[in-house]
Parts: sequence; C-alpha cells; structure tokens
Amino acid sequence: MHDRRRIGDVGEQIAGDFLTSQGLLILEKQYKKSFGEIDLICQDGEEVVFVEVKTRRTPVFGYPEDSVTEEKIRHILHVAEVYLQEKHLCASSWRIDVIAIEYQKELPKITHLKNIDIPETLW
Repeated sequence: MHDRRRIGDVGEQIAGDFLTSQGLLILEKQYKKSFGEIDLICQDGEEVVFVEVKTRRTPVFGYPEDSVTEEKIRHILHVAEVYLQEKHLCASSWRIDVIAIEYQKELPKITHLKNIDIPETLW
C-alpha cells in the first residue's frame, strides 16, 4: 500500500505541474472529507475544476482513466458539493476533469480529460 500511495503522490505532483503549465491555479491538494477525497481543486478562469488523478505504472490493469467509475464520480460530486458550500461558491461554474498518467521510467504520458460526462443516474 505504501508503494501505491507514493505512486499516487508522484502522479498528483505531475498533474499539478501540468495543470499549472496550462494556466490553472491550484486551490487545494488532497481535499478530504470523511466520505471522500478530491485529489486537486483548481481554478480555470472563473470555473472551479475538481480533478481526479489516476496514475498507473503498467498497462496490465488497463488505462488509468478506466478506473474512474460511477461510484468514484458519485464521491467526487458529494465532496465537490461540500467544497462549493464551504467556500460560498455554489453559484460558480464548475466541472470535473480526470488526469490520467501512465508512468514508468521514461517521461510520463499525461492524458487530460476535461469536463467528463457525469452519468444521468448521479443527478
């Protein structure tokens, strides 16, 4: 488990650097509540962006973004709602992005999925 956490932390650092290079401002890292966590919360212009980072070292279990399940999106939505309330941003525009990182020994491959589709069953 320790190795998974370390890989996850490295992935979140890579994702944060990537998003910053794209002009986003990092507002929070590993924003936790008892019922879930959001890896990064950013600002992209006037829009709040909730970012799920998935990092994989090998393709054995599929692409990193494949592990963002409906259940995971449900948790992100719940935590995002609390964050928006706490920060008095309920009227703000927001979206959920996924940063998928394939990281072995060479340079990481970064895939940025902006404004992912949220299944209708979660609304």
